[in-house]
Amino acid sequence: MKGITPKESGFYFPAEWHKHTATWLSWPHKNESWPGKIETIYEPYSKFIKLVSEDEFVCINVINEAMTAFATNHLVAAGVDMTKIKFYLHPTNDAWCRDHGPAFLINPEGKSKKAIIDWGYNAWGDKYPPYDLDDVIPTLIGRELNIPVFYPGIVMEGGSVDFNGQGTILTTTACLLNKNRNPHLSQKEIEGYLYNYYGAEQVLWLGDGIVGDDTDGHIDDITRFVNEDTVVSVVEANKNDDNYNLLKENIDTLHTMRLANGKQLNIVELPMPFAVEYEGQRLPASYANFYIANSIVAVPTYRDKSDDKALSILSSCFPDRKVVGIDSTDIIWGLGSWHCLSQQEPEV
Repeated sequence: MKGITPKESGFYFPAEWHKHTATWLSWPHKNESWPGKIETIYEPYSKFIKLVSEDEFVCINVINEAMTAFATNHLVAAGVDMTKIKFYLHPTNDAWCRDHGPAFLINPEGKSKKAIIDWGYNAWGDKYPPYDLDDVIPTLIGRELNIPVFYPGIVMEGGSVDFNGQGTILTTTACLLNKNRNPHLSQKEIEGYLYNYYGAEQVLWLGDGIVGDDTDGHIDDITRFVNEDTVVSVVEANKNDDNYNLLKENIDTLHTMRLANGKQLNIVELPMPFAVEYEGQRLPASYANFYIANSIVAVPTYRDKSDDKALSILSSCFPDRKVVGIDSTDIIWGLGSWHCLSQQEPEV
C-alpha cells in the first residue's frame, strides 16, 4: 500500500503476548550460519515447534518439496501434531524470521483487520549476502494471506524493536542509528517511521547490545517487555566480563525512563549465563531471547548454573503461561535463538 501509513489506517503492532493465530518460521538450511553444526540444531528446533504448536498453528517457509519432507521427518520424530503445521514454498536465504519475516499489524475496527509491513532487509548491514530471497518474504506471505502490505522503504529488523502493546517501543541506538542500515536518516526521522508504521506513540532508546551480537545490538537480547509497564533486562554479575558495564548502563537508563502515561517502568533483572564460546568466538547467549507463544514462553538455556534462576524469574513474569527452557547451546552458534527465529501472527 502506498500513500497512507498504517497508523493513519488504524493499524498497530500488538504486544507479543497478544493472542496468536500462528507463529511463522523459516526452516534452517544455511550451513554457513551453523558451520560444522547444523545437523545438531534440528532436535531442539523441532522441540520448539512442538511446544509452540500445542496451542497455535506454526507456518514454515521452505525452499522446495524436498525440504518439506526433510522438515516433516524431524517434526514427526519429535512428536509434533502435523495438523498444526503449514508449509509454504517461500524460498529463503537463512532462518532468521524475526528479522526478514512479516511484521503483522492489526486493526480490529477496519475493513482489513490485518496487514503486513515489508521493511527493507539487508542482513544486518550487508554482513551476510545474499539476502534477496529473505527480503521478499513479507510480500509473499501478504499475497498468500491476501492481506495489505505496506512498504516503508527503509531497513528495519524485528529483533531490533520490542513492544508493550500500548504505544511504546524499546530499541537501541547501537542498531537503529548504525550507518549500515539507514545512513540518510536522523534519529528523529527513524522515530517517525516507527510511529507511523508500527502505530506507536513513544520510542525509548537504550544504548549497546551484548558482546558477540552480530546484529549491532538487537533489543531482544537485552531488554524485553513482559507486560505493558514491566521489562526484564539482563545483568552481568561479573565485573570483569565485557558485558558488565554496558548492561549496567542499560539498567541505569531504564530507571530514568517514563512511559507515555508518565509511569515509571517496573524493572526485573535477569541474569546472564557464563560466557558461551565456540571455536574461540564469544556467542550472544542471553535468556532475554525468549519467545512468548499462546500457552508457553520458550526460553533459551545453555547448560549453565543460571538456567534455573532465569526460568524461575520468567515464570513469575508470566503466571498465565508455562515457561519452558529449551537447550540453545548449539542453536546459539548461529548467533541467535528462539526469538530471532520466530515471528508471531496476531489474532484479530
